[in-house]
Amino acid sequence: MTTATADDHVIEKLSFLDRFLPVWIVAAMVGGLAIGKFIPDAQTWLDAVKIGQTSLPIAFGLLLMMYPVLAKVHYEDMGHVTGDRKLLGLSLVLNWLFGPLLMFALAWIFLPDQPAFRTGLIVIGLARCIAMVLIWNNLACGDSEAGALLVAINSVFQILAYAILGWFYLAILPGWLGLSTQDVVFSTWEISKAVLIFLGIPLALGFFTRRIGIKVKGKDWYDNVFAPRIGPFALYGLLFTIVVMFALQGEAVVSNFGSVVRIAIPLLVYFAIMWSVAFALGVKSRLGYPKTATLAFTAAGNNFELAIAVSIGVWGITSGQALAGVVGPLIEVPALVALVYVSLWLRRRMQAKSA
Repeated sequence: MTTATADDHVIEKLSFLDRFLPVWIVAAMVGGLAIGKFIPDAQTWLDAVKIGQTSLPIAFGLLLMMYPVLAKVHYEDMGHVTGDRKLLGLSLVLNWLFGPLLMFALAWIFLPDQPAFRTGLIVIGLARCIAMVLIWNNLACGDSEAGALLVAINSVFQILAYAILGWFYLAILPGWLGLSTQDVVFSTWEISKAVLIFLGIPLALGFFTRRIGIKVKGKDWYDNVFAPRIGPFALYGLLFTIVVMFALQGEAVVSNFGSVVRIAIPLLVYFAIMWSVAFALGVKSRLGYPKTATLAFTAAGNNFELAIAVSIGVWGITSGQALAGVVGPLIEVPALVALVYVSLWLRRRMQAKSA
């Protein structure tokens, strides 16, 4: 009875910032629209200094968005992940084979006439979750150690494989299937550069921050004092990026709101399928509920921060690809909160069955 009661208050367990994340995103959108309307010179100011395709202020916001997340990853525990090869194998297959392929299929099914949005969804599908997945995993009473290890694996794997997978799913696979690739213009080097800058730099900073912090102050201080203090800055970076995006292209979004809805639908389908397939595989493989929940949420979540950074770095902040990335967390938060409730309900069913 006590466990069930605790399980019924998932929303209350979220931090104030995480609980109202969709509200903050909508507020950032509105703020961006207001800036675009009343400060017409905003784009000139933002483009004054650029790093490649990305203005310096936006580059700073994107790096700020990624660093706190990567400073929380338990890099020191990565060597222990081989202790559960079944969980690791399932996670790698779901995250790096099934997930990207599913998003590719959904993007072409739901957005065959919208190449920019379709590309944005595929870019999201390649970015495996390394941030809020730990929140969903903890709320669902998953295995926190296994979750931290899988996040660490995904972080490193994205550096090594993201650009290659992007080239495969955006250029090679569509060609094999006889689909048009002429309306998707990109450079594999530009994707690689965006990943190296916006994931590689904060990954290196996060790794050394954690290593030095633990060495100087200890693991308990780092995980329970320092990490919670820097955590909100990831949200600040995300909101800053959204404000700027809507300042530059807000009118086009408002006038074509149906396109936003079309982006949201395949995302909802993706979350539901990924989570359900992963949870079913975990049950069939007899991983036990905690690891099954961890497998499901690490498979269903996506690294929207990286997807937004790559989209802006390759196609620009006013691109449809970048807009698709912003719609992602707006849909992900309520969808995965709902899946936390489903997971806890299944947990109670599994406990009752084994009693």
